[in-house]
Amino acid sequence: MEGRNTSGALLSMDLRTSLRDITTLDKNNIHFSLCSIEFQVMSLLSLIISPVGMVLNGIVLWFLAFQNHRNAFSAYIINLVVADFLFLCSHFIFSLLIVLTHYTILMYIRQILDTVTIFAYFFGLSIITIISIECWLSVMWPIWYHCQRLRLTSAVICVLLWVVSLLFPALQMKTCSLLLNTLDNSRCEIINFISSAWLIVLFVVLCCFSLILLLRISCGSQQVHVTRLYVTISLRVLFCLLFGIPFGIYWMVDQWNEENFSFRACGFSHDILYLYCINICANATVYFLVGSIRHGKFQRMTLKLILQRAIQDTPEEDGGERGPSGNPEELRTV
Repeated sequence: MEGRNTSGALLSMDLRTSLRDITTLDKNNIHFSLCSIEFQVMSLLSLIISPVGMVLNGIVLWFLAFQNHRNAFSAYIINLVVADFLFLCSHFIFSLLIVLTHYTILMYIRQILDTVTIFAYFFGLSIITIISIECWLSVMWPIWYHCQRLRLTSAVICVLLWVVSLLFPALQMKTCSLLLNTLDNSRCEIINFISSAWLIVLFVVLCCFSLILLLRISCGSQQVHVTRLYVTISLRVLFCLLFGIPFGIYWMVDQWNEENFSFRACGFSHDILYLYCINICANATVYFLVGSIRHGKFQRMTLKLILQRAIQDTPEEDGGERGPSGNPEELRTV
Protein backbone atom coordinates (compact mmCIF):
# COMPACT_ATOMS: atom_id res chain seq x y z
CA MET A 1 0.00 0.00 0.00
CA GLU A 2 2.81 2.34 0.88
CA GLY A 3 4.53 1.55 -2.41
CA ARG A 4 1.38 2.46 -4.31
CA ASN A 5 1.11 5.76 -2.49
CA THR A 6 4.73 6.53 -3.24
CA SER A 7 4.33 5.64 -6.90
CA GLY A 8 1.16 7.69 -7.11
CA ALA A 9 2.85 10.68 -5.52
CA LEU A 10 5.80 10.44 -7.90
CA LEU A 11 3.46 10.07 -10.87
CA SER A 12 1.43 13.09 -9.75
CA MET A 13 4.62 15.10 -9.26
CA ASP A 14 5.92 14.14 -12.71
CA LEU A 15 2.56 15.05 -14.23
CA ARG A 16 2.55 18.48 -12.56
CA THR A 17 6.14 19.05 -13.66
CA SER A 18 5.33 18.06 -17.24
CA LEU A 19 2.27 20.31 -17.30
CA ARG A 20 4.32 23.20 -15.92
CA ASP A 21 7.03 22.64 -18.55
CA ILE A 22 4.40 22.50 -21.31
CA THR A 23 2.79 25.69 -20.02
CA THR A 24 6.16 27.44 -19.88
CA LEU A 25 6.98 26.21 -23.38
CA ASP A 26 3.65 27.47 -24.70
CA LYS A 27 4.22 30.86 -23.11
CA ASN A 28 7.69 31.05 -24.64
CA ASN A 29 6.32 30.07 -28.05
CA ILE A 30 3.59 32.70 -27.81
CA HIS A 31 6.13 35.28 -26.65
CA PHE A 32 8.48 34.44 -29.52
CA SER A 33 5.60 34.51 -32.02
CA LEU A 34 4.51 37.97 -30.86
CA CYS A 35 8.10 39.17 -31.07
CA SER A 36 8.40 37.83 -34.60
CA ILE A 37 5.22 39.59 -35.67
CA GLU A 38 6.36 42.86 -34.09
CA PHE A 39 9.77 42.58 -35.73
CA GLN A 40 8.20 41.89 -39.12
CA VAL A 41 5.81 44.84 -38.79
CA MET A 42 8.60 47.22 -37.81
CA SER A 43 10.67 45.99 -40.75
CA LEU A 44 7.79 46.76 -43.12
CA LEU A 45 7.36 50.22 -41.61
CA SER A 46 11.08 50.81 -42.03
CA LEU A 47 10.80 49.88 -45.70
CA ILE A 48 8.26 52.68 -46.03
CA ILE A 49 9.92 55.43 -44.01
CA SER A 50 13.54 54.81 -45.07
CA PRO A 51 13.05 55.57 -48.81
CA VAL A 52 11.19 58.75 -47.89
CA GLY A 53 14.10 59.87 -45.75
CA MET A 54 16.62 58.91 -48.43
CA VAL A 55 14.78 60.98 -51.05
CA LEU A 56 14.51 64.01 -48.75
CA ASN A 57 18.14 63.83 -47.70
CA GLY A 58 19.21 63.22 -51.29
CA ILE A 59 17.46 66.43 -52.37
CA VAL A 60 19.06 68.38 -49.53
CA LEU A 61 22.49 66.97 -50.34
CA TRP A 62 22.16 67.66 -54.07
CA PHE A 63 21.33 71.33 -53.68
CA LEU A 64 23.58 72.15 -50.72
CA ALA A 65 26.65 70.36 -52.08
CA PHE A 66 26.68 72.43 -55.28
CA GLN A 67 25.68 75.84 -53.93
CA ASN A 68 28.02 78.79 -54.36
CA HIS A 69 27.09 80.71 -51.21
CA ARG A 70 28.55 78.76 -48.29
CA ASN A 71 29.27 79.62 -44.68
CA ALA A 72 31.20 78.05 -41.83
CA PHE A 73 28.42 75.53 -41.16
CA SER A 74 27.79 74.38 -44.73
CA ALA A 75 30.43 71.64 -44.62
CA TYR A 76 29.10 70.33 -41.32
CA ILE A 77 25.52 70.21 -42.54
CA ILE A 78 26.47 68.51 -45.81
CA ASN A 79 28.43 65.83 -43.94
CA LEU A 80 25.56 65.43 -41.49
CA VAL A 81 23.16 64.81 -44.37
CA VAL A 82 25.58 62.23 -45.80
CA ALA A 83 25.66 60.42 -42.45
CA ASP A 84 21.86 60.40 -42.27
CA PHE A 85 21.60 59.11 -45.84
CA LEU A 86 24.13 56.35 -45.10
CA PHE A 87 22.24 55.29 -41.97
CA LEU A 88 18.95 55.05 -43.86
CA CYS A 89 20.53 53.05 -46.70
CA SER A 90 21.99 50.53 -44.27
CA HIS A 91 18.77 50.19 -42.31
CA PHE A 92 16.71 49.88 -45.51
CA ILE A 93 18.88 47.01 -46.77
CA PHE A 94 18.68 45.31 -43.37
CA SER A 95 14.88 45.61 -43.22
CA LEU A 96 14.56 44.39 -46.81
CA LEU A 97 16.63 41.30 -46.05
CA ILE A 98 14.54 40.63 -42.93
CA VAL A 99 11.32 40.67 -44.96
CA LEU A 100 12.66 38.66 -47.90
CA THR A 101 14.69 36.03 -46.05
CA HIS A 102 12.51 35.65 -42.92
CA TYR A 103 15.34 36.17 -40.42
CA THR A 104 17.83 33.92 -42.21
CA ILE A 105 20.27 36.73 -42.85
CA LEU A 106 23.86 35.63 -43.25
CA MET A 107 25.77 36.74 -40.18
CA TYR A 108 28.59 38.43 -42.05
CA ILE A 109 26.10 40.57 -44.02
CA ARG A 110 24.42 41.63 -40.78
CA GLN A 111 27.82 42.38 -39.25
CA ILE A 112 28.71 44.69 -42.14
CA LEU A 113 25.33 46.46 -41.97
CA ASP A 114 25.65 46.89 -38.20
CA THR A 115 29.12 48.39 -38.66
CA VAL A 116 27.88 50.88 -41.26
CA THR A 117 24.88 51.79 -39.08
CA ILE A 118 26.97 52.43 -35.97
CA PHE A 119 29.54 54.38 -37.98
CA ALA A 120 26.84 56.64 -39.44
CA TYR A 121 25.33 57.18 -36.00
CA PHE A 122 28.66 58.01 -34.37
CA PHE A 123 29.54 60.44 -37.13
CA GLY A 124 26.14 62.14 -37.16
CA LEU A 125 26.14 62.62 -33.40
CA SER A 126 29.72 63.93 -33.49
CA ILE A 127 28.86 66.44 -36.21
CA ILE A 128 25.76 67.77 -34.46
CA THR A 129 27.82 68.16 -31.27
CA ILE A 130 30.51 70.14 -33.12
CA ILE A 131 27.81 72.30 -34.69
CA SER A 132 26.44 73.11 -31.24
CA ILE A 133 29.90 74.08 -30.01
CA GLU A 134 30.54 76.33 -33.00
CA CYS A 135 27.13 77.97 -32.62
CA TRP A 136 28.00 78.70 -29.02
CA LEU A 137 31.34 80.20 -30.05
CA SER A 138 29.72 82.36 -32.72
CA VAL A 139 27.24 83.74 -30.17
CA MET A 140 29.63 84.22 -27.26
CA TRP A 141 32.54 85.70 -29.26
CA PRO A 142 31.13 86.73 -32.65
CA ILE A 143 33.99 89.03 -33.67
CA TRP A 144 36.69 86.49 -32.88
CA TYR A 145 34.70 83.69 -34.51
CA HIS A 146 34.13 85.50 -37.81
CA CYS A 147 37.58 87.10 -38.02
CA GLN A 148 40.00 84.61 -36.49
CA ARG A 149 38.46 81.28 -37.42
CA LEU A 150 40.54 79.45 -40.00
CA ARG A 151 38.85 78.90 -43.32
CA LEU A 152 39.61 75.16 -43.48
CA THR A 153 38.51 74.44 -39.91
CA SER A 154 35.25 72.78 -40.96
CA ALA A 155 36.91 70.52 -43.53
CA VAL A 156 39.67 69.43 -41.14
CA ILE A 157 37.23 68.68 -38.32
CA CYS A 158 34.96 66.69 -40.66
CA VAL A 159 37.87 64.53 -41.82
CA LEU A 160 38.93 63.87 -38.22
CA LEU A 161 35.39 62.94 -37.24
CA TRP A 162 35.10 60.57 -40.21
CA VAL A 163 38.26 58.78 -39.06
CA VAL A 164 37.32 58.62 -35.38
CA SER A 165 33.74 57.53 -36.09
CA LEU A 166 34.92 54.76 -38.43
CA LEU A 167 37.59 53.63 -35.98
CA PHE A 168 35.22 52.51 -33.22
CA PRO A 169 32.95 50.15 -35.23
CA ALA A 170 35.93 48.88 -37.24
CA LEU A 171 37.81 47.94 -34.06
CA GLN A 172 34.66 46.35 -32.68
CA MET A 173 34.26 44.27 -35.80
CA LYS A 174 37.91 43.27 -35.54
CA THR A 175 38.05 42.33 -31.84
CA CYS A 176 34.44 41.39 -30.97
CA SER A 177 33.36 39.39 -34.02
CA LEU A 178 33.16 35.61 -34.17
CA LEU A 179 32.93 35.76 -37.95
CA LEU A 180 36.52 36.83 -38.45
CA ASN A 181 37.83 34.36 -35.85
CA THR A 182 39.49 37.27 -34.07
CA LEU A 183 37.39 37.39 -30.88
CA ASP A 184 39.36 38.79 -27.96
CA ASN A 185 37.18 39.30 -24.90
CA SER A 186 39.60 41.53 -23.02
CA ARG A 187 40.23 43.84 -25.96
CA CYS A 188 36.56 43.76 -26.88
CA GLU A 189 35.62 45.02 -23.43
CA ILE A 190 38.18 47.81 -23.72
CA ILE A 191 36.81 48.88 -27.12
CA ASN A 192 33.25 48.77 -25.80
CA PHE A 193 34.24 50.87 -22.80
CA ILE A 194 36.01 53.49 -24.94
CA SER A 195 33.12 53.63 -27.43
CA SER A 196 30.57 54.01 -24.65
CA ALA A 197 32.67 56.70 -22.97
CA TRP A 198 32.91 58.60 -26.26
CA LEU A 199 29.14 58.48 -26.69
CA ILE A 200 28.58 59.70 -23.13
CA VAL A 201 30.97 62.60 -23.73
CA LEU A 202 29.06 63.53 -26.90
CA PHE A 203 25.73 63.35 -25.06
CA VAL A 204 26.92 65.56 -22.20
CA VAL A 205 28.64 68.12 -24.44
CA LEU A 206 25.64 68.33 -26.78
CA CYS A 207 23.18 68.84 -23.93
CA CYS A 208 25.36 71.37 -22.07
CA PHE A 209 26.27 73.57 -25.03
CA SER A 210 22.72 73.48 -26.41
CA LEU A 211 21.32 74.56 -23.05
CA ILE A 212 23.91 77.32 -22.64
CA LEU A 213 23.24 78.57 -26.16
CA LEU A 214 19.48 78.61 -25.54
CA LEU A 215 19.89 80.56 -22.30
CA ARG A 216 22.31 82.98 -23.93
CA ILE A 217 19.93 83.75 -26.79
CA SER A 218 16.77 84.04 -24.68
CA CYS A 219 18.10 85.53 -21.43
CA GLY A 220 21.35 87.27 -22.37
CA SER A 221 21.92 90.96 -21.61
CA GLN A 222 23.03 91.62 -25.20
CA GLN A 223 20.59 91.05 -28.02
CA VAL A 224 21.44 88.13 -30.27
CA HIS A 225 20.02 88.17 -33.79
CA VAL A 226 18.42 84.79 -34.38
CA THR A 227 19.12 83.68 -37.94
CA ARG A 228 17.53 80.89 -39.92
CA LEU A 229 20.69 78.87 -39.38
CA TYR A 230 20.23 79.01 -35.61
CA VAL A 231 16.60 77.92 -35.97
CA THR A 232 17.58 75.01 -38.22
CA ILE A 233 20.34 73.86 -35.90
CA SER A 234 18.16 74.26 -32.80
CA LEU A 235 15.45 72.05 -34.29
CA ARG A 236 18.00 69.46 -35.36
CA VAL A 237 19.49 69.38 -31.86
CA LEU A 238 16.01 69.06 -30.34
CA PHE A 239 15.12 66.10 -32.56
CA CYS A 240 18.49 64.52 -31.80
CA LEU A 241 17.90 64.80 -28.05
CA LEU A 242 14.39 63.34 -28.33
CA PHE A 243 14.86 60.63 -30.97
CA GLY A 244 18.60 60.20 -31.52
CA ILE A 245 20.05 59.73 -28.05
CA PRO A 246 17.75 56.76 -27.17
CA PHE A 247 19.41 54.75 -29.95
CA GLY A 248 22.86 55.48 -28.50
CA ILE A 249 21.72 54.51 -25.00
CA TYR A 250 20.25 51.26 -26.31
CA TRP A 251 23.47 50.51 -28.18
CA MET A 252 25.59 51.04 -25.05
CA VAL A 253 23.34 48.81 -22.94
CA ASP A 254 23.36 46.17 -25.66
CA GLN A 255 27.16 46.04 -25.65
CA TRP A 256 27.15 44.94 -22.01
CA ASN A 257 24.12 42.62 -22.25
CA GLU A 258 25.01 40.34 -25.13
CA GLU A 259 23.89 37.29 -23.14
CA ASN A 260 20.37 38.63 -22.70
CA PHE A 261 18.85 37.40 -25.95
CA SER A 262 15.31 38.54 -25.10
CA PHE A 263 16.51 42.11 -24.58
CA ARG A 264 18.20 42.16 -27.98
CA ALA A 265 15.71 40.22 -30.12
CA CYS A 266 12.35 40.99 -28.60
CA GLY A 267 13.01 44.20 -26.78
CA PHE A 268 12.68 47.50 -28.53
CA SER A 269 15.76 47.26 -30.74
CA HIS A 270 13.87 47.65 -34.00
CA ASP A 271 11.55 50.20 -32.43
CA ILE A 272 14.55 52.33 -31.51
CA LEU A 273 15.95 52.02 -35.03
CA TYR A 274 12.60 53.02 -36.51
CA LEU A 275 12.45 55.98 -34.13
CA TYR A 276 15.85 57.15 -35.32
CA CYS A 277 14.73 56.83 -38.95
CA ILE A 278 11.80 59.12 -38.12
CA ASN A 279 14.32 61.51 -36.57
CA ILE A 280 16.30 61.62 -39.82
CA CYS A 281 13.16 62.26 -41.90
CA ALA A 282 12.12 65.03 -39.52
CA ASN A 283 15.57 66.59 -39.77
CA ALA A 284 15.35 66.67 -43.56
CA THR A 285 11.90 68.27 -43.34
CA VAL A 286 13.30 71.01 -41.08
CA TYR A 287 15.37 72.45 -43.95
CA PHE A 288 12.32 72.82 -46.17
CA LEU A 289 10.14 74.33 -43.45
CA VAL A 290 12.68 76.82 -42.13
CA GLY A 291 13.68 77.87 -45.63
CA SER A 292 10.16 78.41 -46.96
CA ILE A 293 8.40 80.10 -44.02
CA ARG A 294 8.56 83.85 -43.44
CA HIS A 295 6.32 85.68 -40.97
CA GLY A 296 4.27 82.52 -40.51
CA LYS A 297 3.52 82.10 -44.22
CA PHE A 298 4.90 79.85 -46.91
CA GLN A 299 6.61 81.58 -49.82
CA ARG A 300 6.91 80.20 -53.33
CA MET A 301 10.49 79.72 -54.44
CA THR A 302 12.86 77.15 -55.87
CA LEU A 303 14.06 74.19 -53.83
CA LYS A 304 17.60 75.46 -54.16
CA LEU A 305 16.68 78.81 -52.66
CA ILE A 306 14.66 77.19 -49.87
CA LEU A 307 17.63 75.10 -48.79
CA GLN A 308 20.04 78.03 -49.09
CA ARG A 309 17.81 80.13 -46.86
CA ALA A 310 17.54 77.30 -44.32
CA ILE A 311 21.25 77.67 -43.50
CA GLN A 312 21.38 81.46 -43.90
CA ASP A 313 23.58 82.87 -41.11
CA THR A 314 22.74 86.57 -41.56
CA PRO A 315 19.73 88.33 -39.99
CA GLU A 316 16.83 89.12 -42.28
CA GLU A 317 15.93 92.73 -42.96
CA ASP A 318 12.43 93.89 -42.10
CA GLY A 319 12.15 96.01 -45.20
CA GLY A 320 12.34 93.04 -47.47
CA GLU A 321 14.23 89.81 -47.75
CA ARG A 322 16.71 89.13 -50.48
CA GLY A 323 17.86 85.88 -51.89
CA PRO A 324 21.40 84.63 -51.39
CA SER A 325 22.50 86.35 -54.57
CA GLY A 326 20.97 89.65 -53.45
CA ASN A 327 18.11 89.53 -55.94
CA PRO A 328 14.64 89.85 -54.31
CA GLU A 329 13.02 88.46 -57.44
CA GLU A 330 14.31 84.99 -56.50
CA LEU A 331 11.71 84.78 -53.74
CA ARG A 332 8.89 84.77 -56.26
CA THR A 333 10.22 82.04 -58.53
CA VAL A 334 8.90 78.50 -58.42
